[in-house]
Amino acid sequence: MSKLTHIDDKGDARMVDVSGKDTTVRTAMAEAIVRMKPETLALVLDGTAPKGDVLATARVAGIMAAKKTSELIPLCHPLPISGVTVACEPDEEGSLIRILASVKVAGPTGVEMEALTAASIAALTIYDMLKAVERGIVIESVRLISKDGGKSGSFRADKADKQAAGRGSVVRRASAPPGPVRRGRLRPKPVEIMNEVALRKPPSDHNARREALRKFMSNRGLTAHAWAKDAGLEVGAIYSFLHGRTHALTKSQEEKLARAADVAPEDLYRG
Repeated sequence: MSKLTHIDDKGDARMVDVSGKDTTVRTAMAEAIVRMKPETLALVLDGTAPKGDVLATARVAGIMAAKKTSELIPLCHPLPISGVTVACEPDEEGSLIRILASVKVAGPTGVEMEALTAASIAALTIYDMLKAVERGIVIESVRLISKDGGKSGSFRADKADKQAAGRGSVVRRASAPPGPVRRGRLRPKPVEIMNEVALRKPPSDHNARREALRKFMSNRGLTAHAWAKDAGLEVGAIYSFLHGRTHALTKSQEEKLARAADVAPEDLYRG
């Protein structure tokens, strides 16, 4: 096990001196899951939650939190963050909202804590926006999904889970709240919000097109509810496609969504 860098030889906490480290581009992505009753999620999707637009408020809160991380976590360094993206993805089948927070910096130390803080505060904001409707909302599975840059190199959560399972370790998951909970299908491998290479050609099969549209939404911080509203569509048109209830968006739906995002229709499937 590596030596703990935040503890000196006497066992006292310290702020690590990073002045001798090279300034490099570093990124990190964190995830948080907010699980609730289907009827509570319906309020979010319909835009009828008592306190207003839940997902938009959560995104802003996450971005603000990332910039305040050094004031919240005692031994973190203040960093000149160059980019923060917070995407909130509702899942009707799982009755949850999945938050993906991605942070980028050119600096001497990583931004894992900034990404985790952004995801956590976005999740807490969702709870605050909805607590008048449901007190039993559960925030679970706050974790680092990936990081790149720095001396330690890259990290991917799915790879670490597989390695732990191969050693016979039990990968612990947060438990769901008591009572019957609808479980969604296995979610796809998390997409990277930044530094993704655009697909050269629109994918032909339905699953690949769904993943490409998810990537497009994540890269631009789009939520299905807000995007559908801007396009003049029912939010169910997007969710039905993303969750496999329909094989494809209609040509008219693609054109409206593309117009709202200020892109060509074929760009929707280029991430």
